[in-house]
Amino acid sequence: MRRSLLVTAAAAISMVLLAMLVPMAILVRSYALEDRLARAALEVQVVETVVSGQDVGSVNQYVDKLNDTTEHTQVTVLYPEALGGHQVGPDPGEDALVLDARNTGRARVDDVPGGSQILVPVSRGGNSALPSQTPVIRIVVEEPGLDSVVGVAWGLLALLAATLLVGSLVVVDRLGRSFVQPIRELADHTQALGRTGSIEPVASVTGPPEVQELGHAIDRLVGRIQLLLSRERENVADLSHRLRTPVTALRLRVEAVDDADLRTRLSGDLDALQATVDEIVREARRSEREGLDPRTDGVAVISERVRHWEALAEDQGRSYELRLAPSGPSVPASRADLEALVDVLLDNVFSHTPDDAAVRITLAASEHEVELVVEDAGPGLPADLEATSRGTSGAGSTGLGLSIAARTAADSGGAITTGSSDMGGARVAVTLRTA
Repeated sequence: MRRSLLVTAAAAISMVLLAMLVPMAILVRSYALEDRLARAALEVQVVETVVSGQDVGSVNQYVDKLNDTTEHTQVTVLYPEALGGHQVGPDPGEDALVLDARNTGRARVDDVPGGSQILVPVSRGGNSALPSQTPVIRIVVEEPGLDSVVGVAWGLLALLAATLLVGSLVVVDRLGRSFVQPIRELADHTQALGRTGSIEPVASVTGPPEVQELGHAIDRLVGRIQLLLSRERENVADLSHRLRTPVTALRLRVEAVDDADLRTRLSGDLDALQATVDEIVREARRSEREGLDPRTDGVAVISERVRHWEALAEDQGRSYELRLAPSGPSVPASRADLEALVDVLLDNVFSHTPDDAAVRITLAASEHEVELVVEDAGPGLPADLEATSRGTSGAGSTGLGLSIAARTAADSGGAITTGSSDMGGARVAVTLRTA
């Protein structure tokens, strides 16, 4: 935001400075040229006096001396043919402008390449008012360049523009910081909402009133969220206690059943009910244990859990091939979820394939994802299996538990795919993304 604000301010200030300084630079140059023309006009008066009262030789000496001592101007005296056609000075030759000044008897100022020129006809008295008896003084004034006072003035204007631009950007940056810094602090505070532990209230928020109001609103929101989570956990804990009491009573009554088979079935049902209650309580308290945004080293946890099953493969005499990446990025899943994912995939293999069916596990990692592939040499997966669905079976599910793996992958932004392996059996690939 600060960078965008600085770029926008720099563009706007630059346009304003250009709109002001370009006309000022042109005006300075015009003033400098007018000053030179004014000085040249004074020189014309002196030269006019000399031309009107001296001969050509005296005029020549005076003009040479004047041109040697005067910068930025060149004086030339142009005599008509009736007076010998002499041309005294560094710029000989007559053009239409000179003839017009001689014929009309009026002085004139004209723009010429590189500057301006002043043409002044000189009356020598008597019949000299005739064009044929009128010399013309031509003074060429050089246009001011960067080596003159114009260059100094333009340099000062450029320095002024740079100073104004830098000063304005400093002010804009400080103003932008007063907006951005409090918002950044609020953003850091909101990131803590996904971590374990209690959330401290936002410290005193500085900045504009709108930002301060946002900080107070976040505090109120955090308080409400913590209150709701606390009540939810209390309700779950209370539910757990309320269910365990009748379950214990039922267990005592089951023990009094004379039929052994019926007692065994009822005990199994009670064990399943107890496990379900414990799972509900554990899931309800997950946010308290792991935070709302858990991060785990996916490669390390998965590799450790995969090796945990290696001992069972050795006991069964099963080929157990591991291709594990040495390291990888953190993934948005808890350690328990990753361990449950591995357990589900490998339990399917060990439960639904012959003991001698080979298993190959590949764990690959890149900058943005972790991929776990489990392949076996068993009979393969059912053709109508949907990995993300629990399905319907005698046990109330597909028996494969792939919905657990699919949920973990989806929570990280990844996916699960199933298919056939080149080993002859099933192939299950789970992709976990880092964000």
